Amino acid sequence: MQESTDQTSDARWSELISPQYSAATTTLCLGVALFAFNGFLVSTSLPTAVREIGGLALISWAFTLYLVLSIVGGASGALLKGKLGPRRALVGAALVFLVGTLIAAFASSMTEVLVGRALQGLGEGVIAAICYALIPELFPSRLVAKVFGAEAVVWAIAAFGGPLVAGILTETVSWRAAFLVNVPMALIFITLVFRIVPRSSAETGSLSVPFLRLAAIGGGIMLVALAGIMQTLTMEVLFVAGAAAVLAAVVIVDRRSRTPLFPSDAFALTSTVGIGLWVVLLMPIAQASTSVYLVMTLQNLWGYGPTMAGAFSASFAVAWSTIAILVANIQDPRRRSWLIRLGPTLLVTGLAVLVLGFSADLPLVVLVGQMSIGAGFGVSWGFLSQSVMEAARDGERDRASALLPTLQSAGYAIGAAVAGLVANAANYPQATSPDALREATMTIFAVSTMIGLAAMIAGFALPFRKKTVFAADCLNS
Repeated sequence: MQESTDQTSDARWSELISPQYSAATTTLCLGVALFAFNGFLVSTSLPTAVREIGGLALISWAFTLYLVLSIVGGASGALLKGKLGPRRALVGAALVFLVGTLIAAFASSMTEVLVGRALQGLGEGVIAAICYALIPELFPSRLVAKVFGAEAVVWAIAAFGGPLVAGILTETVSWRAAFLVNVPMALIFITLVFRIVPRSSAETGSLSVPFLRLAAIGGGIMLVALAGIMQTLTMEVLFVAGAAAVLAAVVIVDRRSRTPLFPSDAFALTSTVGIGLWVVLLMPIAQASTSVYLVMTLQNLWGYGPTMAGAFSASFAVAWSTIAILVANIQDPRRRSWLIRLGPTLLVTGLAVLVLGFSADLPLVVLVGQMSIGAGFGVSWGFLSQSVMEAARDGERDRASALLPTLQSAGYAIGAAVAGLVANAANYPQATSPDALREATMTIFAVSTMIGLAAMIAGFALPFRKKTVFAADCLNS
């Protein structure tokens, strides 16, 4: 069944801030902002915190624990939404995030910071997952792409404004003030949740949490993180392979469970949801190498300062947001399916252009490659996410939707580990001459290009079929 004419025609950006949808738009964008701004605030202010309270040897764990717990929280998001109802689950997760923020902000040791960061990650993982699951409930299908476009803008603002705000607060007030920026944001978010998010839809019965599978997910991601600090290439490979085995086992066991965390066709090679989730995972894995090594290489190879190198890196977010806004008006399903396939293609093209740019020693070409990568995400990510949501089997939409941000985070974690493995194999850390550094960098991005090819193949294999659209009926029923 197709959407009615009034649903498909003339979807306008102004509708997102209309009285009907403004509160929902603000709530979901604020949920994204908590995650986006928090990362930039902490990365900017934490080095100053270490100088005051010590614990330099543990600083990387402040990011690792946050990432691991956010993925675990995200994996449990759909289950908590179903058992507790979206309002209680979101408020509870926001309170956990708030407690973690206060612990970290008033910490007197790095151990306390780590506890706070772990709680922040757990809370924010649940928030991100449930916010994704709420998109098709709070908005008609014709506006979903625009919601993703608005969220991409939030990410771009965070990429530029987060470090600026954190830097100013850290220099003029204290590093603790930078952490505390999250407090009013979290309180506003909780207030909006009480106003806009429905209390109902909680299932009857006791809450049964699959702790073993959640622990295995956390353990698998931890193995990925630990691979990056191994001293030998053999150990790195073993840790990454072990992580892959653990996470694959979780998916297999989950399919047979009475309390599943994932949709029943997750990662299947015959369905829109299954193949779509592969694309969602593989694109961040391929792109993660640029997040880890691009700025460092620009500084070491061409002598760029932090500002110029950061601007090169930020062009990814600018391109993503700009393109996401430009394509959000497209309603034709055939054009949308074409754009979904174009996304991984632009990603592969951009990564290949990075290799070419470093090979030819042309910074402008590198910039074009980075923007092509961002455009690849911008042109496809919203439509890809919506396709996975709408193709989910009956009763599995929440699990499919909530898995999207969780899988994206897992992709970045896995991609960073794989990039580190390739970098060490290519002797990137030991590269002292420009030629050696250039060759190692080209190897890293060449491998990322091959991973991107897998995402592109999956994109072209993605089946599309007409499905009843859940549109605004969910909101008005």
